[in-house]
Amino acid sequence: MTLSRNERRALQRSNESQPHHLVQVPRSAWPAHNQPGLIEVWRSRQYLVQVFDEASNVQRLSICRTSHNGDSWVDQITWDELMQCKRECGLGDRDALEVYPADRDVVNVANMRHLWLPPAPIPFAWRKR
Repeated sequence: MTLSRNERRALQRSNESQPHHLVQVPRSAWPAHNQPGLIEVWRSRQYLVQVFDEASNVQRLSICRTSHNGDSWVDQITWDELMQCKRECGLGDRDALEVYPADRDVVNVANMRHLWLPPAPIPFAWRKR
C-alpha cells in the first residue's frame, strides 16, 4: 500500500491527535468492513491493536504501527513494545505466544505482529519463583 506525501502528512496529524497510550476505540467508530471475530480495537499515537476471538477460547492480538514510510507500514516492533501493547489492552496478566509457522503456512501481507493468548497459562513458560 503506497501513500502519497499528503496522505502521510494527514496520517501524521491524525497520529499526533491520539493519546500516547492505547485507548479502546468505541465500536461505533470502527470501519463498516469489520473482520470476523473482531471484538476490540485499541489505538494510540504509535499502535493499532485489534483483538479477535479465535477457536478454542483463544484470543489474538494483531499489532501494527500507525506510521507509514511511503511504501508500507513501519515495522520493527520490539518485544518490549509488544508487552506494552498487551498490558495497555488490559491483558498483562495473560500469557501470550507469537507463532512462527511452517514455511507452507506463512502469510505475510502486512507489517503486523500477532500474539495468541490461550485461555489458560501455558505449562512450559518460565515463571518467577
